[in-house]
Amino acid sequence: MSVIARRLRTVMGERRDQGAANRLCRACVEVSGVDAASISLMLNGTAIGTLGTSAVAARTYDEVLFVCGEGPCLDAVRNGSPTVVPDLADPTETRWPAYAAEMLHRDIQAVCAVPIALAGEYVGAVALFRSTAGTWAAEQIATAAIAAGLAEMPLLGLIERAAAVDDPEPEAEASNELDTVIRAEIGQATGVLMVRYGLDASSALVRLRARAYSTGCNVVDLALDVIEGRIRLNAD
Repeated sequence: MSVIARRLRTVMGERRDQGAANRLCRACVEVSGVDAASISLMLNGTAIGTLGTSAVAARTYDEVLFVCGEGPCLDAVRNGSPTVVPDLADPTETRWPAYAAEMLHRDIQAVCAVPIALAGEYVGAVALFRSTAGTWAAEQIATAAIAAGLAEMPLLGLIERAAAVDDPEPEAEASNELDTVIRAEIGQATGVLMVRYGLDASSALVRLRARAYSTGCNVVDLALDVIEGRIRLNAD
């Protein structure tokens, strides 16, 4: 086991929960000298949740990925290989125009994303963020790759606890944790929009994303407003 792997593994500790994922992200920041780190979860080409972050700012970066529906993490999962971006402001970098604009607005210029594999499927990505442009060092990319391997443990722990049936109380607690991770409110709001406007799931999700993007509001807060009837996203 490499020095980096030992350090990350030690910081995570023995618990396999969201706290371990957050500690892993913070350790990535300390080891690689980046500004932030996050662990995103994906399903069918969509960012569905945030397993861990190094700080509050990193969670907002992950929300940008969801709202824009594009970005390095999604490409890393789709291609099954790291996506390394030295400079989002580079005029030749045209892969994610909406994502790049939002991240630059948040003073993030470089992103390194490495996919997470679970049971032979790519289910998420570890992302490192820098406020300065420039080539990513081999050690920084290696840190993200090692973290992607270690991220399987808290993810599996979360899934196992949510699936447990022997003890109802821990099961309920784990279910709440899973709901938080995968932004369950967004799924509920999508359902509301489908019923209210006769939309399919994809169109309803696009409408929710579009409102969050155009208003700059937190997507989970927006979802709660939709669920509780405080806002209506009128049909176009």
